[in-house]
Formats: sequence, C-alpha cells, structure tokens
Amino acid sequence: MENLHEPADTRSMGIVHSALRRDLERTRLVLASPPYPDGRRRRALAGHVVWMMHVLHMHHTAEDAGLWPLIRARNPSASGLLDQMDADHQRIAPAITTVEEAARAYRHSECTRERLRNAIAGLNDVLLPHLQREEFEMMPVVGATITTAEYLAVENEYFVKPKSFTELGAEGPWIIDGACPDDRDVILHVIPAVPRFVLLHTFGRSYRRKATLLWEDGPAAAVPPLTASVKDAGIPPAEPTTRRNQADRYPQTGPAPM
Repeated sequence: MENLHEPADTRSMGIVHSALRRDLERTRLVLASPPYPDGRRRRALAGHVVWMMHVLHMHHTAEDAGLWPLIRARNPSASGLLDQMDADHQRIAPAITTVEEAARAYRHSECTRERLRNAIAGLNDVLLPHLQREEFEMMPVVGATITTAEYLAVENEYFVKPKSFTELGAEGPWIIDGACPDDRDVILHVIPAVPRFVLLHTFGRSYRRKATLLWEDGPAAAVPPLTASVKDAGIPPAEPTTRRNQADRYPQTGPAPM
C-alpha cells in the first residue's frame, strides 16, 4: 500500500502495553518472594489482578471492534497480519479467564498463591509475544495506513468513550506510573483539560495509596514500565527474572509520583 502521509502516531499502544507488562512483573515478584501478601494486601493484590484482566479484555475488545476493521478495510494487504492478531486474541481470552478465576480464589485463600502464579505465567506465554508482534509488526502497518487524526478518533471512540470517568480515573494514573514525560503527555492529552486535572489530583492520590499497599518498598515497587525492545522481538532468550536481578535492574524503591 502506498504511504500518502506521515506515519500515524501510535505510541499510546506501546505505553499501555508497557504498563501491563510492568504490573504483571510486579505481581509475579510479589507472589514469588516472601514475605507473601496476606490479609488486606493479599485481597488488594487479587482485586488488582482481576482489574488488570478487565482492562486487558476491554483493550482487546476496542481493537477488535474499532481499529482492526478500519485497517482491514483500508489496507487489504494487511489481512494476514490482522488474522494473526485475531488468532492471538482467541488464545489470550481463555488465559485471561484462568487468571481471573485464580485471582478470585486467591482473594479468599493464601493457599491458592501458586495457582495464581501459574495462571499469570500461562498468560505471559501467550500475551507477551502478542504485545511484541503488535508493537513491532502491526503498529507500523497501522501508521502507514491511517493518519494520526484517524488513529486518535478511533482511540477516543473505542478505547475512551466506552469507559466511565471513574474507570478512566483508575486507569490513567496506572498507565503513567513511572512513565517518562513524553509518554505521560501522550496519555494525558487524550483526555480534555478539566477531567485531566481531576484525574491527576484526585485519582492520582488514590492510585498512590493503592500502589504503596500493593508493592510496599520491595523490588516490585521499583519495576518501571517495561518496554519491548527490538532485541526482545528477535527472540534471543531472556535471562530468567529473579528477585535479585530485578533489584539490581531497578534499584529505586517506592511508587513513582503521579
């Protein structure tokens, strides 16, 4: 397909993915390293995992309903890659359900911690390669097919409008936790100025309290947004993540300021 415009700015996709990777890794660390969460913290972690699965489900629903049909209509040569996106979503959906069920069980009993760890590992097996494929293969096609204005219109119609202000208030500070200034601006400027102010100054405080409860001051609190790299997409096996090498990589502790 001939490219008749500058590539559309699709950075928001990778920024959301990076937040999801970050908190899946944070959760893995907390579940893998004693002292394990209990009581209020365990219940909060279980609720956060269920919430993340809802965010992921809504994200995929928006892609399936809005973004992919537009690209398929505008760029027939992308049909093979779009079919792969659809197949990925079909594989990820049952893994999301498995994680949700394990998290709800963990809310009621610490004895199911290993079940939740295994469920998250299973989700990562199918989700993380999909996120990389989407960022390194699909987004360049999206950028070459539609304009930034068209991408923002889809984002507003399918990713933002279906959510209540409360949902956006919970999601916004979570996405920008630890993000660089440019990435913060990309996400925050999807939202009009007045709601943006409320989001930062009201929901931001609530998010910081929640993050402190979830991650405390251990290695999980220092995990930044995890950006996929070209090296990752090239498939060399990554070093297994442990609490020790996470602490080496992410020496700062405490939730990032909103």
